[in-house]
Amino acid sequence: MAESRPVLDIVAPFFNEAQSASAFAKLLDKLEAAVSQRFGMAVHKILVDDGSRDDGAGRFSQALSGSWEIVRLSRNFGKEVAVLAGLDHSRGEMVLIMDSDLQHSMDISLQMITELVDNREIDVVYAQNDRREASWRRSQLARLFYSLINSSQRFDIPENAGDFRVMRGTVARALTSLRDKRRFNKGLFAWAGFRQKAIPYSPENRASGTSKWSRLNLLAFSLEGFTSFSVIPLRIISLSGMLAALAGIVYGAKVFFEVMFYGIAVPGYPSLMVAVVLLGGLNLTLLGLIGEYVWVTLSESKDRPVYLVRDVVRSDVSGEPSGASGS
Repeated sequence: MAESRPVLDIVAPFFNEAQSASAFAKLLDKLEAAVSQRFGMAVHKILVDDGSRDDGAGRFSQALSGSWEIVRLSRNFGKEVAVLAGLDHSRGEMVLIMDSDLQHSMDISLQMITELVDNREIDVVYAQNDRREASWRRSQLARLFYSLINSSQRFDIPENAGDFRVMRGTVARALTSLRDKRRFNKGLFAWAGFRQKAIPYSPENRASGTSKWSRLNLLAFSLEGFTSFSVIPLRIISLSGMLAALAGIVYGAKVFFEVMFYGIAVPGYPSLMVAVVLLGGLNLTLLGLIGEYVWVTLSESKDRPVYLVRDVVRSDVSGEPSGASGS
């Protein structure tokens, strides 16, 4: 790191990616050579082990070359937090965030870096998944999610944009000042602002293993986004309660006129059960939703560290591991 050239930090979190370690290290070597040749920049690799249960960190330390460090977290904190840990350890003039499962290609990485180098007016270039392989139902659900979460906001969260992006060092430093405990990076990147540009891309196939994101995880992640960046769910429930109250008033008026003017007997048990179930369901839904917001508030108020580092393994000048150090 003694070179006077500008430095590109590559931040790559990983969790149980031992099988893809060798292939990803080769991709980083090719990317480093291309960045050095095209832009005259040095490359420093920052990999974050998010509490892996395999020997991913050991495999990476053997496969990586050049200047690198592996930040090993004390347990699995989640990818959103692992990205923050990588940004905390970055010091370069530019920072590239990418996944270690080889779904983020070298070509798109170079394209984003080129955009950032050539245009000084841009602060962030992010890859936007065109989702050609996504089903119609999933596309519509994603569109609905972004429409709801972006309503009544002073900023927009780009649709299908993840962590795959390159930014200037000033932006990376600004993002590290956002110490949310319940992190939703899509929202944090958008909230931070700066001048951003999107580049469409299609993810590559995984080198090995399966995705860590199940449908249940995606649902929980979406709820995390709502409770962190939107009040729309509360407003929807409030509106539903108002509509239920209005329907009750209309129904009550109807029953009153039927009894007073037509002598029609009031149906008792069925109508009562419908009202109890409807209003009870609305109340429980509202309580659960408020509980989610309260939990987010409680998590933030505890003021615990966002993550804990077990140790950091760094390369020496020759690119070999120099041993672990506490952090």
